[in-house]
Amino acid sequence: MIFASVGSMLPFDRLVRAVDDWAAANRQVPVLIQIGDGTYQPRHADWVRMMPHHLYARRLAECTLFVAHVGIGSIFQALEARKQLLMLPRLAKLGEHTTDHQLHTVARFRDTGGLRVVETVPALQAEMTHLLDTPLETERGLSPYASPAMTDRIRDFLGASVN
Repeated sequence: MIFASVGSMLPFDRLVRAVDDWAAANRQVPVLIQIGDGTYQPRHADWVRMMPHHLYARRLAECTLFVAHVGIGSIFQALEARKQLLMLPRLAKLGEHTTDHQLHTVARFRDTGGLRVVETVPALQAEMTHLLDTPLETERGLSPYASPAMTDRIRDFLGASVN
């Protein structure tokens, strides 16, 4: 199953339409899209506007491929769940966001294992097919908990600032 999400803040109809069009050509693959407040309503994929966090987490855990915007929350959730993530950045020039900060996020995470970034709708659709056939390595993932070294540094910092 493919689970796609535009996040919880802004519409991203370009992503929703791209995934829906892919679903039309790949009827054998179940697709669920969280579309948020977008105006485009999918005709070929199942969709919801928003879902409670526990259902979102369940869909993420069940999916074979997670497709999303380049949001830091989506990145961390995919890494924690050890799910391959295919991302399409929102672009300010298309009115999808107020800035192009997602392009800066792409630069930071482009080489992270388990993540793939594409720049165009045709590339997104081609990569969806490719990643179902040849999944990305996701074993490294990301722990939902801070490392002991990190918590020790925080404890030391807080202890030093109290004294």
